[in-house]
Amino acid sequence: MTYEQIFLFTLLGFVFAFLVWGRVRYDLVAFAALIIAVVGGVVTPEHAFEGFGHEAVIIIALVLIVSRAMMNAGAVEMIARLVISPDRPLSTHIGIMSVVGAALSAVINNVAALVMLMSLDIEAAEKAKRSISRSLMPLSFATILGGMITLIGTPPNIVVAQFRARTLGEPFSMFDFTPVGLVCAVVGIVFVTTIGWRLIPQTDKPAVAGDDSASGLFVAEAGIRDESKNIGKTPGDLFSLAEEHDIVVLGLVRNGKRLPGFATSEIIRASDLLVLEGDPKSIEAFIGAADLDAPGSDNHSGLRDKSLTLVEAIVPDNARMVGRTAMDLRLLYRRGVALLGVSRQGQRFRDRVRKLPIKAGDLVLLMGPESQVADAAEWLGVLPLAEKSHAVIQRGKAIFAIAVFALAVAASVIGLFPLVIALAAVVIVYALFNIVGAREIYESVEWPIIVLLGSLIPLGLALESTGGTKLIAEGILSLTGALPVWAILTLLMLVTMTLSDFLNNVATALIAAPVGLSIAQSLDVSPDPFLMGVAVAASCAFLTPIGHKNNTIIMGPGGYRFGDYWRMGLPLEMIIIAVAVPSILFFWPL
Repeated sequence: MTYEQIFLFTLLGFVFAFLVWGRVRYDLVAFAALIIAVVGGVVTPEHAFEGFGHEAVIIIALVLIVSRAMMNAGAVEMIARLVISPDRPLSTHIGIMSVVGAALSAVINNVAALVMLMSLDIEAAEKAKRSISRSLMPLSFATILGGMITLIGTPPNIVVAQFRARTLGEPFSMFDFTPVGLVCAVVGIVFVTTIGWRLIPQTDKPAVAGDDSASGLFVAEAGIRDESKNIGKTPGDLFSLAEEHDIVVLGLVRNGKRLPGFATSEIIRASDLLVLEGDPKSIEAFIGAADLDAPGSDNHSGLRDKSLTLVEAIVPDNARMVGRTAMDLRLLYRRGVALLGVSRQGQRFRDRVRKLPIKAGDLVLLMGPESQVADAAEWLGVLPLAEKSHAVIQRGKAIFAIAVFALAVAASVIGLFPLVIALAAVVIVYALFNIVGAREIYESVEWPIIVLLGSLIPLGLALESTGGTKLIAEGILSLTGALPVWAILTLLMLVTMTLSDFLNNVATALIAAPVGLSIAQSLDVSPDPFLMGVAVAASCAFLTPIGHKNNTIIMGPGGYRFGDYWRMGLPLEMIIIAVAVPSILFFWPL
């Protein structure tokens, strides 16, 4: 072996060891390895940072932004709410959630799909009074499976597609992954729905939709717009919908005055205000479901059609708010922020929210653009609570957001624009229409993934150019002897899948794709089956909570232990291998 090969194999060995160890952030490990490679002379300084401008890196960043915008517009919630019900049998619930999760993961990032659906799954488990552990892991696995269906569903597909473009002259297209990915997803979902979930140890951890014990319940107001479907109804007619969202309708405000009692039988008119009680997330969801207007969201108050957030804050003794009302402070006019609700140790009050004198110790719920809320909180002297902010969903833009994304995908598929340009155009449109704010664009990008990918791409190129990947391929071929091609493909997928269970799936795809190409060239067969096999195997990390971010996300809420994942994950990986190999060879002949 040459000096460059020995250096790179040693360096990558240390990288993999540190990634498995997990004590040092994977992006720092990868970036440090890149700098060491430059110092060691195996990567030239002028090529060291080319990975950060690589098309795969840009596409992954854009997909994450699009996913955030889809959630902001309520597109994900709109689809999920149509099919999710806590009253169904558990197996049926898991099946429906898995299908929805897989379908969403095919068109938005699978991590974003899980985050959105996880809260709905926890809500359903809480209402059904069952442990969330039985349904949360199947949902995670289903979103991972769904990501394999399209190019943008999961980063390994993007990495492999761009590797093919560089080495063979043309990338895999948006739906080239669909035949194999769809077969794997369907078979995998059938397994987790019928058998898989029964293999998961049931934990005693109850479903908890959110810990609002510190903030209590807020009293808030929501307006009836002129064209509202609620005009002519009574507050009592909304009780069932309110109960669905864990909301209590306390009464009605008309012409600036609270009507007596709960006003249960009073006919609702345009410009009335409903008085609500609930936690912030439930209030926001009910306002959307009941087609209501939050304070400040009318056409003249400056908050309509903006990307908004809800922030809970505690009022200390020396706050500017103490003893004053939102009207006194002219909060909306001066700071562009509305006071949506107040929580006072569980007490109910009949004062209008904006006319209520604030006391020290109150919790206030502020609504507005994120940067303005932060500025307003500082001006008011209140203390925002960490982890107590909630996005305000712009449900009226859901259809528009879906249509823009669909047009971009269509433009890419017919060859009008490259995918990266189409996605960039989508992000620009979303920003122009305030579906995603400027700050959210940067916050939605998972920068550690970007740094990892940008750092490892030059290392992967160096491994190829020095003949390292060819050396690995020759080693695999020497071990397999006279085995048929399908057996060698199976072995490559098994090795890739095992690596992905303990390493980041992007890192696995970056290393395994060149090896797959070298094996195919040595066998004098088409490289596409081997590249497709790498994409499938790198995406399927079901044995551990560290192999895929989705598995890590559910570990705490589901009460899972490290050893719980393999019980369903191991048979699922075996099924995927058994199904994927013949599917790949059928759709991508040698």
